[in-house]
Amino acid sequence: MSAPSLTPSKAANHRRNPPRAAGPAPSGGRFAKSLKRNLTAHGFLIGAVLCFAVFSWYPMVREFFLAFQKTDGGTTTWVGLDNLTTVVNDPAFWQAWRNTALFTVLALVLGFAVPFAAAVVINEFHHGQGYLRLLVYLPVMLPPVAAVLLFKYLYDPGYGLLNELFGVFGLPEQQWLQDPDISMFAVVVASTWMNMGGATLIYLAALQGIPGELYEAAELDGAGILRKIWHVTIPQTRLILSLMLLMQVIATMQVFVEPFLLTGGAGPEGSTTTVVYLIYQYAFNFNNYGAAAALGLLLLVLLAGFSAAYVKLSRAEDE
Repeated sequence: MSAPSLTPSKAANHRRNPPRAAGPAPSGGRFAKSLKRNLTAHGFLIGAVLCFAVFSWYPMVREFFLAFQKTDGGTTTWVGLDNLTTVVNDPAFWQAWRNTALFTVLALVLGFAVPFAAAVVINEFHHGQGYLRLLVYLPVMLPPVAAVLLFKYLYDPGYGLLNELFGVFGLPEQQWLQDPDISMFAVVVASTWMNMGGATLIYLAALQGIPGELYEAAELDGAGILRKIWHVTIPQTRLILSLMLLMQVIATMQVFVEPFLLTGGAGPEGSTTTVVYLIYQYAFNFNNYGAAAALGLLLLVLLAGFSAAYVKLSRAEDE
């Protein structure tokens, strides 16, 4: 018979000293672990915030102060509303707003309707949609300057392709960019061709999300193509149409590249002078940064007010 062991057993030790329950980790430790785990995401987020702060938010804040200041010989003075008064009393001010409003209206007629119609047509093709999407989006991939210079060649009164086509059909030649009556229309056509690709793909994605049963039910009710578009397609894409309309107005009110490269900015008899081009003139031709900032602030307030009113009306319709 063996003698009893003098060393306490492991079971006895376990009974005497039960393992301590693990308490909650310190809050600081959880935060450190979470920060370490998401360090890459936070790094990208901080980079994006810094880019917005430097290139978007700071210029807007700086513009606000410049609108009420004047710099002369390196000395900056507070002038209150003098810059705004200078801008409003400029004869080109009202002409620029009229031209910008005309461009916006024409761009909505063409640039809003044409991409939607193109999306409806492409959606009807069951084969080759990929090639058609590429064909429509190709102008967007071109550098804006190259696309505008291409249209400048097409509009040339001497050897331009458009006048050549007019001559083939016995039509009179047109001074596309030299005639003040049609120069803005020519700019709108070029702008529509350059920018319609993105809108067309957005509309096409919205159209492909419409259930086919709705079109089948409309066909059973005897609806034709136009009635199906009016009663099915447009109501089902109303949200995306509203968003694109808002973005279209904001973008067209800030048009600059197309008139600047096609007509030199002002155009014949000032027919293509826009608000943004007038801002450019104040800043870089007249060295009046205060007036440029005042006009830019006025445009910002107008677009912000339009956006707020549009969103409020859209919500009221939804309710």
